[in-house]
Amino acid sequence: MATVTNLNDEKYMFPVEWGGIQWLMGQEIDPECEMTFGMVFIHPGIENPRHIHPNCEEVIFVLSGECDHTLGDEVVHLKPGMLLRIPRNVPHNATVTSWEPCRMIIAYSAPDRKTIGE
Repeated sequence: MATVTNLNDEKYMFPVEWGGIQWLMGQEIDPECEMTFGMVFIHPGIENPRHIHPNCEEVIFVLSGECDHTLGDEVVHLKPGMLLRIPRNVPHNATVTSWEPCRMIIAYSAPDRKTIGE
């Protein structure tokens, strides 16, 4: 059976001090799904906490804004239209370098994405 979600549904929208996350797919939404999918934004000049995902890889696709994204000891500058794959257990975070928020699509290879802060 198909699952339909909507960005206008605030049920799975989570504001955080550095921005916000809205989940569109994951185990909490559809227990039969096989991935986690959502949208995230980070405020200008702000960074999200450095963390790892021990049970899945993450794919980030930048929609608007720019950020410097750490990936282990490496820093990658991301602009709209760029995609970054983050392997499981690699510490990472993003610092927004643009005047506007950095908005990204985020997808994880597990329906029960785990996040552990550094």
